[in-house]
Amino acid sequence: MILPRRFVILLYLLCWTCFNNLLMAQDSTLPALPAVWSLQDCLDYAMKNNIQLNSLRLSRLSSEQDLLLSKAARLPNLTGSASQNLNGSKSITPSGSRPYELAFSGNYSVNSGVTIYQGGFLNYDIKQKDLLLQVSGLNIAQEVNNITIQLTQAYLNILLTRENIVYVKDVVTTSEAQVKQAQQQYDVGSIALVNLVSLQSQLAADRYNLVTAENQERINKLVLKQLLQLPSSYDFNIYSPDTLVSSHYVAPLKDAQDTALATRPEVKSAELGINVSELDLAKARTGYKPTLTAGGALGSSYLRDPSNNFFKQLDNNFYQQIGLSLSVPIFTRRAVKTAVEKSKIEIDQSKLTLKDTRTNLSQTVEQSYIGVINAQGQYDASVEQLRFASESYRIASEQLRVGVANIVTFLQQKNLYIQAFQAYIQAKYNAALTIRIYDFYRGIPVKL
Repeated sequence: MILPRRFVILLYLLCWTCFNNLLMAQDSTLPALPAVWSLQDCLDYAMKNNIQLNSLRLSRLSSEQDLLLSKAARLPNLTGSASQNLNGSKSITPSGSRPYELAFSGNYSVNSGVTIYQGGFLNYDIKQKDLLLQVSGLNIAQEVNNITIQLTQAYLNILLTRENIVYVKDVVTTSEAQVKQAQQQYDVGSIALVNLVSLQSQLAADRYNLVTAENQERINKLVLKQLLQLPSSYDFNIYSPDTLVSSHYVAPLKDAQDTALATRPEVKSAELGINVSELDLAKARTGYKPTLTAGGALGSSYLRDPSNNFFKQLDNNFYQQIGLSLSVPIFTRRAVKTAVEKSKIEIDQSKLTLKDTRTNLSQTVEQSYIGVINAQGQYDASVEQLRFASESYRIASEQLRVGVANIVTFLQQKNLYIQAFQAYIQAKYNAALTIRIYDFYRGIPVKL
């Protein structure tokens, strides 16, 4: 049986629609992604979806639970217990026989206890857990800073390669026109074959540079996609700003260092680390002090007895208990002293960590400052170099057009122009990156 043509087409469209719906359902787990990404889009997406960042957020939730547990340790506990037993035994009757008997018994109780005094251990523990919660939040802030710098650098690298591609394409177009003109001149015998071949060789080199630049853009896009943790199959594209500020006022190094030391989360985290270690010492010293606890219990029991029913036995056996318990450490086999001494060592270690953190941050800010100064100096020099190289290349190109140029001199000027333009692009984006990183240490958000 041959199906009608319209039916076959309808069946095909139905299958295609189902297939597309299946693909969309598979991708529905991904959040809505922008068609063209700005730097702010990259930052916003990473702040919500970065795995390392979300892992730190989960660690912070765990720290919150530790704090709640520490606070709850001051409350009394309450436990209930019940047991039901079947007892078997032989007993002597008045007639002297020893029959085997089974009897049911049960015990039921409710117990409660509360720590009244433990040398301040519970209060110290609550303060310490609160500080650790703050450290967890600072770890998140520090990771946010690291991701921001990495994304900014990767984003600017793409813009660098993209501008380089535009420039190389222009060079290729110019070289093609020059080869075409040289071919016409060679055909009429106005130039030698060696000049035509030299220009053709230069065109091949320019095309090779274009392919290399396009491949570098793909690599840089892949790096940014990996930082954003996007699927490899996702078609990724970024927004190119109309202008990019590469040179502006540079704040004094001392001001930048003071701001960074006062605001950066890694410094605050190291400072809190000392407080955490000091509370460890306070907790360890409570081991020398007595512990006072209060407890109480309610309970009853029964044993199956024909003369007493179940509820009557529970009433007769019902008991209440309340009391205090004092535990005084006398000899702990150096356990407390060792804990105290190790806590003191940990305090010294935390102080060294703070000093090292502050030193490294100051050096990092200074390196960033030096990088800004160098980058802006290179940028200014590259602008000047490009201006002269462009003019020399323009003159050489005009001489080539009218047929009075030496081909060797022309190619030298062209290569100098290419080198100057590439140096300019590199200096431009390097200056843009370094100034933004330096300002970021000063607490200024990254913007293009």
